Amino acid sequence: MKKVSDIAAEIVAREGGFIDDPNDPGGPTKYGVTLATLRRLGIDLTCDRLVDKADLRALSREQAVQLFVEHYFEKPRLSALPEALQPSVFDMYVNSGSNAVKILQRLINDMGGDIDVDGTLGPQTIAAVVQVAEANATLLADAYGIARRNYYYRLGDARPASRKFVRRKDGGKGGWILRAEEFISLRFHLTEAEHRERIAAWG
Repeated sequence: MKKVSDIAAEIVAREGGFIDDPNDPGGPTKYGVTLATLRRLGIDLTCDRLVDKADLRALSREQAVQLFVEHYFEKPRLSALPEALQPSVFDMYVNSGSNAVKILQRLINDMGGDIDVDGTLGPQTIAAVVQVAEANATLLADAYGIARRNYYYRLGDARPASRKFVRRKDGGKGGWILRAEEFISLRFHLTEAEHRERIAAWG
C-alpha cells in the first residue's frame, strides 16, 4: 500500500495551484486546501494576524501535504479503516470533509448495517466497516467509489453551477467523476455513453 504522504502528494499534484472559482462550493483553494480550512485551523502563514487569500497563496506543496496527513487522515482516524478503503476515503475527505465518512456509513447501512450517519469514524462505524470488508475488501472499496461517484452526480442534479465539475464542456466526464473513478476497478467505470446518459436531463 502507498504511504499516506504519497497519497497526499498525489492529491496536491492533481489539485494544482491557486484557484478562486465562484462556482466552486469550496471557495478559494490551493493544492486542494480551502481558505475556509486555513481559517478553521488558524493557519496564518503571512504572520499578519489575518487568515486570508494571501495566506492561501503562500501555502507550499509540503505544507499542504502535511496538513492533509494530519487533519484529513490522522485526526479523522482513517488509519482504522481497511487498507483497501483508505486511499479513496482519504481523497474524498480532502475533497468533501466528513461527507466522505457519511457516504461510507450510508453504504454500510445499505449493505445491512445499522450505524449512525454522523460523519465520524467511531468504534461502531469502524467495527461495521471491518466486518463487511472481511468478505471482500476490494469489492467494498469499489462500492465506496461508486457511491462517491453517485454523490457527485447528485450534486450536479441539485446544483447547476457544480455541473462543470461533473462534465467537461464537450459533455465528457469532468474532474469529479474522473477523480472518483481513479479508485474504482476498471470494470466498474462508466462508459462515455453511460456517463452522457446519466447527465442527459441536464440539457
